[in-house]
Amino acid sequence: MNAKPLFSAALLLASNGLLPGAQTLESAYRTNGPAVQASFESVRDLLQSSSAVIQRGRKEIAYGTVISADGFILTKASELGDINGLTVTVGEKIYTALAKLAEDPAWDVALLKIPAEGLVPVSLAVDSPDPARGTWVVANGATSRTRRRPQVGIISATAREIEPAGGAVLGVTLEEKSKKLRVTEIHEKSGAKTAGMKTGDIIVAAAGKKVADREALGKVVAKLRVGDDLDLTVQRDGKKIEMKVRLAGRADLFGEEKTRNDSMSGDFSERRSGFPRVIQHDVIANAAGMGGPLLDLDGRCLGMNIARANRCETFAIPAGDLKSLADRLISKGAGK
Repeated sequence: MNAKPLFSAALLLASNGLLPGAQTLESAYRTNGPAVQASFESVRDLLQSSSAVIQRGRKEIAYGTVISADGFILTKASELGDINGLTVTVGEKIYTALAKLAEDPAWDVALLKIPAEGLVPVSLAVDSPDPARGTWVVANGATSRTRRRPQVGIISATAREIEPAGGAVLGVTLEEKSKKLRVTEIHEKSGAKTAGMKTGDIIVAAAGKKVADREALGKVVAKLRVGDDLDLTVQRDGKKIEMKVRLAGRADLFGEEKTRNDSMSGDFSERRSGFPRVIQHDVIANAAGMGGPLLDLDGRCLGMNIARANRCETFAIPAGDLKSLADRLISKGAGK
């Protein structure tokens, strides 16, 4: 790891006569101050050329990670919304024509394409192990129209899966009566709706097992994960119908329960759980800062920021997983 930026920052502190035990630190020498920021200028240049700023009008809604010279960009899917009217800035050039080619709900990642050539893709650290705790990292901070500003932090936890908040659900409301499970409401974004389930259907079997109450159905669902398919048998108008329902995350359908820590955490991501694997760092960020690259001090891309979880935790998709995801999405979007 290149320690030059850290050494430079240390010299700045020493030259100003600031001791480790001091109670205050002049703003210029704090981690986001101009004097320390200057120590990371080489990494800032990479943020400038290899990250994208996605805006709706003058409002930033997400960042993006440039993964190819010809305009493929990865970003956080749930922050995009309707892509009509969005602009993408790479370097100092603004692109008004863009297309969303593919999306991966499990990772909450979308693949965008802009009409560009000669871009500078990130250098993914796919041949390196996951970064150890304490590793210095750099990500996009606030940006002006033409200039990125780096934010500095460290890896703060070992790479791991982030379970979906609330677990997996069918996305239906059930009425339990006379030893029958009747569907009374179906969430519009649920796998049950996609599978063709209707209100009034009676669920009689799940994964090949007869179910007649919520407890029996719950035991079956509890063994599965978000994104798994559950084979159901429902009774409708005297006929049995087989269907395959993809389970969703409870938080994705109904939102997460807010905690006291959330009320002090600022602008965290609406989707911040249910990721197959992440690395965690403490770079100060907000929801609109997700989708951009996470770099080490040598400018290698360790991953892509995917969720601001709370005031001190930000999640990023590790480089190896990001490479596989990018290849899969590009292949999926090739026909569009």
